[in-house]
Amino acid sequence: MKPVRLFSTLAVRLALDAGVLADFTADTGHEVEAVYDPTNVLLQRIEHRDHPDVMIGVGHQLAELVAAGVLDEAVEIARVGVGVAAPPGEGELPDISTVESMKAALVAARSVAYSQTGASGVYFASLLADLGIADRVNARATVVEKGFVAETLLDGRADLAVQQLSELRFVPEARLVGPLPEAAQHYTVFAAATGAGADEAARALVAHLASPAAVARYRDTGLEGVAG
Repeated sequence: MKPVRLFSTLAVRLALDAGVLADFTADTGHEVEAVYDPTNVLLQRIEHRDHPDVMIGVGHQLAELVAAGVLDEAVEIARVGVGVAAPPGEGELPDISTVESMKAALVAARSVAYSQTGASGVYFASLLADLGIADRVNARATVVEKGFVAETLLDGRADLAVQQLSELRFVPEARLVGPLPEAAQHYTVFAAATGAGADEAARALVAHLASPAAVARYRDTGLEGVAG
């Protein structure tokens, strides 16, 4: 049988690798061939006519593809907030419990890492501007094109990393400082959809991605159910 080709945002990769896709294969016999990248990067692939059987991405962006007839109806599967991580070790973690303490921690950091193309990085860049500290933070920032930004904490490029909580957990050596304070928090909702005209196996994968068993996996890896 031909494998189901899946495009997936990085934010849910840990859950998919931790059992969601293996469970699907065990239940149905269908293998899944997964491509992981930020939603914006996956959209560029689709623009170049590289179409998946199933896509997981930022909900409102998938809705645009549904409206354009590229994807069938999208189903929301999970949401996640943005967090901060620090390098491994025994040092004291910064206080980010309030917006003011978070601002102080970001300005004091030797370098803050975030993603250029991921949903969290796009939001964080706008947050820095809203807080009036963009120039000070970006003067020393480590901006990566894509990937798991907490990896910059392991090789010394940065001493704080900002990304979606589920993506920070993909680098277990990093220490999770915590989520952004609620007044500065931003939640991204992820959805799954089949490609237009997809077969039964693709539709079965989308149903599995929205199932209670999959949602339990998401919660284990830092995501939340869409009901919060």
